[in-house]
Amino acid sequence: MAQPNHDPTAGDVLGVYLTTQATAFLRALRLHDAGAAGMSDSAESGEAARGLRGAARRISGSLATFRGVTESSWADGLRTELVWLSTTLADEHAYAARLARLMDALHRLSGSAAQEVPAPRGGAGSLTVGSARAGALLERQLTLARTRAHSATLQALGSARFHAVADAVAVLASEVPLNLVAARGGVSEVLVPLAEVAENRLSAAVAALPPVDHAHPYDCDHDGLWHEVRRLLRVHRYAREALGGDVARLAAAGEALDRHRDAAEAATASATAARTPRIAPATAYALGVLHADQRHEVEAARAAFQDIWLPEPAAVTQR
Repeated sequence: MAQPNHDPTAGDVLGVYLTTQATAFLRALRLHDAGAAGMSDSAESGEAARGLRGAARRISGSLATFRGVTESSWADGLRTELVWLSTTLADEHAYAARLARLMDALHRLSGSAAQEVPAPRGGAGSLTVGSARAGALLERQLTLARTRAHSATLQALGSARFHAVADAVAVLASEVPLNLVAARGGVSEVLVPLAEVAENRLSAAVAALPPVDHAHPYDCDHDGLWHEVRRLLRVHRYAREALGGDVARLAAAGEALDRHRDAAEAATASATAARTPRIAPATAYALGVLHADQRHEVEAARAAFQDIWLPEPAAVTQR
């Protein structure tokens, strides 16, 4: 007598991944609420915020990749709201991390390395003299931006819009609205081809990247292309996670692109500060050196990504 087929369907596999991420979202939300009420320390609150962002990104990315396996109108609406939420939550952390990165770089550059940096013509405004004022200027600008982002986060988390998102994720933790026809299909017939679409988009974006040019480390014209690769890599990684694939290499490549994004945005922040009216020449010089340092970090991150990425990854396979 033939045994019944108990192979998991596309709906089974995607449902487990989405409910797992929804549960992680709700757990992080409870920790975040406890931190806001003063019941946990800042480290736990920061971890909770990271958990919220990570779960929100994984759910929204999976709903985009595997849209046809779920109820499309529901998936589109929830994905839009989760992108809004994760973006809002990320801003405050980004400004704080940017300030810390720039302060560390200023301290490093104005220390022993300062002896290796040539002073401006005529000897006016050495890096050591200007770095303190540059740091104070960056701290004022980025602290103000962080304060505004913090206020926006508090407003968002107290809004009816956020509570509607949390309610939708709570429903998702117990039941995934599926397209019953597509969900009954096999993983290799339904999910794997959709994951391959995400991978192919990433491969095309990587192929479109210009070569790393160490001779022109200050060129920021191509930053947007690299940021798009970072976004597509994250979507591809989440698809592989949903299929149970090994994502260690993708995670390492993603870390290189995270460093690229951080350095590029830090360089932009230093260039923006240097355009502040009526700053002293020594301050502008220190900010210029800082900008150059961060653009070198950009190039190093690009090279690190290419070292990890080549040769091209194998096609997505069912695990």
